[in-house]
Amino acid sequence: MVKVAVVTGSNKGIGLSIVKGLLKRFDGVVFLTARDDGRGKAAVAKLNELGLHPEYHQLDVTDRNSIARFADYIKEKYGGIDILVNNAGVFNATDLYLTYEESKEIIDINYFSYHIIQEYLYPLVRDNGRILNISSDCGHLSNLRNEYWIKKLSSRSLTVGEIDEFANWHLEAVKNGTFNKSDIADNGTVAAYRVAKVAVSALTRIQQKELEPRNISVNSMHPGLVRTEMTKGVGFFDADQAAETPLYLVLEAPHTLKGAYIWFDRQVLDWFDPNADWYFKCKTLSH
Repeated sequence: MVKVAVVTGSNKGIGLSIVKGLLKRFDGVVFLTARDDGRGKAAVAKLNELGLHPEYHQLDVTDRNSIARFADYIKEKYGGIDILVNNAGVFNATDLYLTYEESKEIIDINYFSYHIIQEYLYPLVRDNGRILNISSDCGHLSNLRNEYWIKKLSSRSLTVGEIDEFANWHLEAVKNGTFNKSDIADNGTVAAYRVAKVAVSALTRIQQKELEPRNISVNSMHPGLVRTEMTKGVGFFDADQAAETPLYLVLEAPHTLKGAYIWFDRQVLDWFDPNADWYFKCKTLSH
């Protein structure tokens, strides 16, 4: 049986570096995927020049048909997936305070897409497989200041529907002009991105519970402030450096590490502490 690793949104940035690392260290097939076919194939060509040979498939994580086609291809050709890195994400915004359209795109791609991925790809993840959700320091619970949502999201009986409600609560507030900056850390800056990543971190816990009977590990992690197109070149790490902890988590970490929120230095954090100092601060962008 051929082992299979899949990295979503991997034609550039951290995703591309994770693919590179997997090609060097993983004993199996590695899929580079991209929403844009041209960019995806161009990334494959660059890796081929380095003597690295990923498989490629178009994949738009917000397009149900695209995900279904990819799932069918994997199932027919390889039968399953051993490693799945949910890396696809965007931060398309012109300001630190986002319009409704920007907010909706960010939350749709960075959070709601996980529902479609889970529907089509998670059933293909083999027993004892590993799933890694790329979150952010924006994904720690301390990014929230709204007491109702802190209590709701930290509940051990949290449901997916309640996480969806949280995401939609923010979208409705932005749409209706009732968004309160004091509900979110750092005076409500990049709020939709924070909401999406907090939602992903919360969803990770539920996914772990659901997949526990098959001994599949599901974790989320903050890769650090990375010099990529998304951060407009601002950051403390290059993409290859930022890929090291994700690679460790899917290749080497103890399989007992499950449902955790992990920092870029492999530190496992208490996600449930709303008073911690792990939230994203805009001033870091000026360093």
